Amino acid sequence: MKLSKRGEYALRALIDLGIAQELGFSILQASELARKEKLPVKFLEQILAQLKLGGYVKSTRGKLGGYSLAKPMRRIKFGSVIRFIEGPLAPIRCVSRTAYARCSCPDEVHCGLRILMFDVRNAIARILDRYTLADIVQITLRKLRRDNVKPPFLPPSVRLSSVLPITVNSPSPGGEELDAFKQLSGHAGIIKAGTSREAKTQR
Repeated sequence: MKLSKRGEYALRALIDLGIAQELGFSILQASELARKEKLPVKFLEQILAQLKLGGYVKSTRGKLGGYSLAKPMRRIKFGSVIRFIEGPLAPIRCVSRTAYARCSCPDEVHCGLRILMFDVRNAIARILDRYTLADIVQITLRKLRRDNVKPPFLPPSVRLSSVLPITVNSPSPGGEELDAFKQLSGHAGIIKAGTSREAKTQR
């Protein structure tokens, strides 16, 4: 599996929409997202239209319209989004569970390369199917809070501490956490999805 620019920007757009939602901004215009991600608006609008077809985002028309998440963040898993945008997760087609196709190998059952790629495919799927948008949004917010960096989309007058209070660790899905996530968050656990919602009631 290789993530294309379209796939990368689609995932980043979802994370941005999730962060905005947690900060109390339920709708963002494509121009706001494009400005943050330094992308041409037209290209991002194409990506958002594709995400809309997949049921991940919805659009609202009008002067104050824009894009928002179409379903709860805990129901958006990265594996499903990548499959929708990019296709199968498998590095070669003969190990794909969703788009299997026989390859040129004369003895598929005893092919050592296929056995190896099965393990690669399973490892990728296990990670991407475990983590939800809610998990990644909370990890991102935690790191912003730890580094005292104001999240995007917030007006200059809003204080960081009013939207990102210090939070308590909670276990990650399955009781495990990726090493990369430990490095990103600086902690061993993923914070609860409800934490920032509690913060909004304290503002």
